[in-house]
Amino acid sequence: MDKIEHSTVSANGINIHVAAVGPRDAPAVLFLHGFPELWYSWRHQMISLSSLGYRCIAPDLRGFGDSDAPESPDEYTMLHVVGDVIGVMDAAGVGKVFLVGHDWGAIVAWSVCLFRPDRVTALVNTSVVFQPRNPGMKPVDMFKNLFGDDYYLCRFQVPGEAEEDFSRADTAKLIKTFLTGRSPKPPCIPKEVGFAGLSQRHVEMPAWLTEEDVAYYADKFSKKGFTGGLNYYRAMNKTWELTAAWNGAQIMVPVKFVVGDLDLTYHIPGVKQLLHEGGLKRFVPFLEEVVVMEDTAHFLQQEKPDEVTAHIYDFIKKF
Repeated sequence: MDKIEHSTVSANGINIHVAAVGPRDAPAVLFLHGFPELWYSWRHQMISLSSLGYRCIAPDLRGFGDSDAPESPDEYTMLHVVGDVIGVMDAAGVGKVFLVGHDWGAIVAWSVCLFRPDRVTALVNTSVVFQPRNPGMKPVDMFKNLFGDDYYLCRFQVPGEAEEDFSRADTAKLIKTFLTGRSPKPPCIPKEVGFAGLSQRHVEMPAWLTEEDVAYYADKFSKKGFTGGLNYYRAMNKTWELTAAWNGAQIMVPVKFVVGDLDLTYHIPGVKQLLHEGGLKRFVPFLEEVVVMEDTAHFLQQEKPDEVTAHIYDFIKKF
């Protein structure tokens, strides 16, 4: 971890914290994290892949960690965040990257490939499958129809509500609750329980997560707050409005997709059909491989770091 360098770059009108390690003139791997995470989620992969001769770069996405956090949810559309990613690449002097995403970072990665395929050599995406834009229904409405108003994503929509709920919980306990969840069922949280109520339950710490790890996340979220991360959910419908021009567009880069069999995203209705019955190939024509990791939950790159690193390396070394 001591080898990882930290800097702040100006990109797309904001300041973005970037962690990097590895030879500066080596092929670049750009890692994009999700919620509630940071660049730190990729610490294992960065160290391992840099030792194999890659330049590994992982920003705190806008709204997270030591990066700037614009106030308005409207400033968290995929057009904004992809602009940040391209700005980080430009600041690093990198023309093309191997892209790796997880959770919200996976959605950003799909969007980078959709908007700027010229900047991506290949993509290893995890957890969140590519969902083509539905011209007839906004995404938040779709999830509300599937799972109801208590679905976590729907609960995040009103500015301030989730923040108030989170504020009643110890941040470290909240982080533990999020990171150690292993239920593939839709996370529906009644208002009378709340996320604060969930965080009061005893959490059995897995071997892959240390108190030091939790403290790193908790310190950053205690200082920054959760609003920036929550604004990604609040901007989903705005992104839908702004991306009509990409309706029907395909992901035109080589792709490997990896998901855990206990990941809640894997159990969203329609996802298994997309992955295993050829549906995804229609939208991602250069999809080369789908991997379902056994007995693995959502935060796969931390739960099984060596296995995930191997999946990344086995794919990108071909290019």
